[in-house]
Amino acid sequence: MTELIVNGDAEQGLTGWLTVAGAPVVLRYDTGQGYPGPGDPGPAQRGASFFGGGDTPLSTLRQSVTLPRRASQFAVSAWLGGYASQQDGARLSVEFLDAAGTPRGLVVLGPLTAEERTSRTGLFERTARGTVPPGSRTAVVTLQMTRSGGGTSNDGYADNISFTVEGR
Repeated sequence: MTELIVNGDAEQGLTGWLTVAGAPVVLRYDTGQGYPGPGDPGPAQRGASFFGGGDTPLSTLRQSVTLPRRASQFAVSAWLGGYASQQDGARLSVEFLDAAGTPRGLVVLGPLTAEERTSRTGLFERTARGTVPPGSRTAVVTLQMTRSGGGTSNDGYADNISFTVEGR
């Protein structure tokens, strides 16, 4: 499978991502202050950093990728999460487009509710696999982090974002 995402693990800051809305940030697992830490749920193979929503109600990052000509199967995964019992969350979508930019398909991961996280601060893996919609030439990968409750921080979190395709 060919990985199409650049810097899905936030280890290079926001490199590779276009900020579409808000003020997304890169946080470190050793930040403390209630942010996810090394002992909280998250990827076993985590680096030092992860994506956060910053201090705006909605922060959006995006990457557009060209699909290989013979792409037939895809897999998308991400570790998504939030803070304690707050409903802040992260949502990852992949929209498949044809050469004219017409949508051919959509896959969405998340957001996780506080209940799905059992009111724990942390990140939890979500995955999807499928067939690349016929006629697809590009894919738009969008990460949205949303503040849904109280507080001043947008506690939608994401890490280890991956979008791979396999040819025929």
